[in-house]
Amino acid sequence: MSRFRGLWRASVDATKKALTWNLEDLVPPSERYIYKFNSKDELKRWHLYSDSEYGGMSSASLEIKESANGSSGTGLFSGNLSLDVDEGSKWNISRSGFCGMRSKRFDGFIDLDAYDTLALKLKGDGRCYISTIYTENWVNSPGQEEDNSWQAFVFVPKDSWYIAKIPLARYLPTWRGNVIEENLEMNPARVVGMSLSVNAEGGVPGAITGPGDFRLEIDWIRALRTED
Repeated sequence: MSRFRGLWRASVDATKKALTWNLEDLVPPSERYIYKFNSKDELKRWHLYSDSEYGGMSSASLEIKESANGSSGTGLFSGNLSLDVDEGSKWNISRSGFCGMRSKRFDGFIDLDAYDTLALKLKGDGRCYISTIYTENWVNSPGQEEDNSWQAFVFVPKDSWYIAKIPLARYLPTWRGNVIEENLEMNPARVVGMSLSVNAEGGVPGAITGPGDFRLEIDWIRALRTED
């Protein structure tokens, strides 16, 4: 083989390797961390809400639970659900008994189009929680500034760590807690935020319901690609 032909072959092989590397580099990883609840700074990305904003009597807190063995801590979302309403409230609310933690809106949005499942590592109390994904507004009518919300129930067994895996296709479109009876499809490429919430009433069969204390530990939230 001539020197020129040898150099040409080496150049072709190097180009093929570069093209292969670039192609693999463009394929997203099979999982992606969205939130990891291991520091107080992480909790600053979230805010709490409850029926108390509208005259209800429920309360909630969000803090870091330090690990006993020195490893990273976890988030602790806890509080009390009450069906009582402040008689002096100016709000005429139709229901009470709910609390939630919602992420602050992303700076822009995150693209989860390469993923099909949301995974949450949780330790609960036997209650049913609600996972919500907020996407950029394209379902609502012009003039409505609310983000689109997509919700799914998450039953969390009591006192043991559990990884809930929720296919994105299972999230239903909702508006102010009510399911929209339309054949709509989430746009996972335009996710602007997420939330976890709990109601005193409703949920899945077998879950603890009713007023009283609630407690949910959260380690992380990830996006997964389970299908090739």
